Amino acid sequence: MAKISNTVNIENRRAKFDYQFLDVLTAGLVLKGTEIKSIREGKAGLSDSYCYFRNDELFVKNFHITEYADASFYNHEPLRERKLLLTKQELNKLLRKVKDQGLTIVPVKLFINDKGFAKLNIALAKGKKEYDKRDDIKKRDVEREMNRKF
Repeated sequence: MAKISNTVNIENRRAKFDYQFLDVLTAGLVLKGTEIKSIREGKAGLSDSYCYFRNDELFVKNFHITEYADASFYNHEPLRERKLLLTKQELNKLLRKVKDQGLTIVPVKLFINDKGFAKLNIALAKGKKEYDKRDDIKKRDVEREMNRKF
């Protein structure tokens, strides 16, 4: 049996490169039993995932959670849509900004809190232009060079 840790920390590193984060919120997830077991084993991926509104509720799509190995026929679908749990005020705020300003909501980080619940950090984000990405690469290279000299 795989070792289950309480220090799950899965990040979407590609999102930092593609988007500029304006606001970050922490949301709960509606999960099945086998999904939380897979997450505790660290078998989840946030790349290519995104959030969208349906009937004034927020869902995350393309959030991959690997099927639990020890489950029987009650296993879950790896790429099913999962509902995010936020307060009504937070949902209204996000919905207004997404509709008015053309922003997007991106999952950034998945973790397990102290009580053992899976939480997802989502960011209200604005897409970067190509020249912004090049500037970030330049800054990162300069910092790397400075750290090597010392």
